[in-house]
Amino acid sequence: MLLAGLASCANPHTPLVRRMPPAPDEHVPPFATVPFELFSRADAVAIAQREWRLFGQPIDDDPPGSRPKEPPDQMPERVAGLWQRVGEYWWEGMDPGTREAAWTGIHDENGTLFDASRDGDFAWSAAFISYVMRIAGAGDRFPYAASHFTYIDAAVMGQSPVLRAYAINAYAPRVGDLVCTGREAAANIRFTDLPAPQFPSHCDIVVAATQAALTVIGGNVDDAVTEKHLPLAANGMLAGLDGKPLDTRYDWFVVLMVLYDR
Repeated sequence: MLLAGLASCANPHTPLVRRMPPAPDEHVPPFATVPFELFSRADAVAIAQREWRLFGQPIDDDPPGSRPKEPPDQMPERVAGLWQRVGEYWWEGMDPGTREAAWTGIHDENGTLFDASRDGDFAWSAAFISYVMRIAGAGDRFPYAASHFTYIDAAVMGQSPVLRAYAINAYAPRVGDLVCTGREAAANIRFTDLPAPQFPSHCDIVVAATQAALTVIGGNVDDAVTEKHLPLAANGMLAGLDGKPLDTRYDWFVVLMVLYDR
């Protein structure tokens, strides 16, 4: 009777349990959308390292393309449990309404299985970086994208409040920053070419640094989340005195400083 009396006193139009208003992007957790915590360098690094551990902590310091491809049924991005994780990078890293948001490591936006020979059409390295930044609490300040060039150009043009772009001989990367290299047709791109129309590229997040080297983690490297190590000059930069990258495997050309809240 007491419970019935209390219920009768409640406004029938007011829910007894109050919920937070829906986030603008409902497929991103409230803790990342609101966010609950400040956008944190330590959090971004911890998230990237967590994903690296999930993929088995692979390290690839070999020249790009020198390792043979795994058979399709053994490619990490296509293995059960991991193709779904790649789907989460797309779902949470992309803005709502984009077709890429529905991709997985093996499916297109219609849920159709694509052949392993087409995995380049569904490259997810930029989705991985976008996922890390989103979950770390960047909110609407990071230009989430399916291609790295989008946020490289945004940093150059001052279109993101949390990104600044520097030549590799002008700034020593810090933990939490992004380092980027051109690929394929853009293998020889230079900082002075920026901003540039759509170009193939790849960015990794710096997760550790010593006087001699950076440790970086990136997605879709060997079809996994992979770690590698980049040599540094004595001044902490990726370039030698000639302005060229010390790393002979990759043509690093820009460092993106990330302006975390803490």
